[in-house]
Amino acid sequence: MLVFSVNLAQSLRRRSFWFTLALVGVAIAVGSYLINPFSKVIPDPVVDTALVSSPNNGTERAIFAGGCFWGLEAMFEEVRGVTDVRTGYSGGTEATANYARVSGGGTDHAESIEIVYDPAQVSYGELLKIFFSVGHDPTQVNRQGVDQGRQYRSAIFATTPEQKQVAQAYIDQLEESQAFDQAIATEVNDFDAFYPAEDYHQDFVQRNPAHPYVLVHDLPKLRKFRQQYSDKLKTQS
Repeated sequence: MLVFSVNLAQSLRRRSFWFTLALVGVAIAVGSYLINPFSKVIPDPVVDTALVSSPNNGTERAIFAGGCFWGLEAMFEEVRGVTDVRTGYSGGTEATANYARVSGGGTDHAESIEIVYDPAQVSYGELLKIFFSVGHDPTQVNRQGVDQGRQYRSAIFATTPEQKQVAQAYIDQLEESQAFDQAIATEVNDFDAFYPAEDYHQDFVQRNPAHPYVLVHDLPKLRKFRQQYSDKLKTQS
């Protein structure tokens, strides 16, 4: 059973459109998402990092933003080679890195995820391919679906010069190949800081599988991901 805290109530109000949708017909909404065309089969990156062990205690970090961070976190947690994923905020200051401020807009933060991964098992380019193909729609500007505002922008926060090079090269490759019908809006920024989100945002999909937003938005995305990347899962089906 869902326990509604004050913070969770704020989250519900922010996504009130989806709850209204769920009340009038979750089945219809889910059906519309199942045929959503933004799940793309796109090429592997031509420019990528090598599959080698990292000197940084064996792991590296990738910071992605692409709409609501709940679904992105749940998806990347299932990728083989990923050891940890956290939801949080990147792009703004520490003083404004809280849900109430970020969801109100104007902080320059984006809802983001921090992926800790073993670069000997999964490359940065492989993570980028998942991010672009099923993680979100990279052609939307300052929004993802009904979640609107700069806090929902598509962005990559590169933690190393090599990550920035690989990310920009992959965007150029996708644009040249016309993998998407519209121009890619994803920003590539130098990483500054990642501020973890509040505890109730962590592992949200796993802990709240019956939440209306999760049912309508995140579970269909997870199904697409598992089908398209069955060979990348920690537990292969």
